[in-house]
Amino acid sequence: MKVKSQAKYVRTSPRKVRLIIDLIRGKKAEDAMAILKFVNKAAAKPVLKVVKSAVADAEHNFNLRKRDLYITEAKADEGPTLKRIRPRAKGSAFEIKKRTSHITVCVEAETPKAKGELSKARLNSKIKEKAAVGKKEQNGSES
Repeated sequence: MKVKSQAKYVRTSPRKVRLIIDLIRGKKAEDAMAILKFVNKAAAKPVLKVVKSAVADAEHNFNLRKRDLYITEAKADEGPTLKRIRPRAKGSAFEIKKRTSHITVCVEAETPKAKGELSKARLNSKIKEKAAVGKKEQNGSES
């Protein structure tokens, strides 16, 4: 079950928020919260708030366990831009764009694997082991 949480009109540019979101996408929710607590960026605070909200919604509304949750989707869309004017030389003006962003985070519970099914990481390691054994056999038969 996907649980979605949003923060709208956050007064940080989406470009800065995306730097933070890229750090946590695909990670377990607990790990993501730990990462966000120690990232030295102002944009980490609103992202942490959204992740905590999504986790709390999942726990309270859908009876999911915190340790089973991981972040499936995280994005920062552009919100409305506040336009301000800064006076410049010779009576001209320069436009300052104060950008806002909409932060969206989706969490989902890890589904337990079927009995015969292997995770991708374990499957890749088994394939590498077989390839290594095959190479040893070839090298042993040549000499």
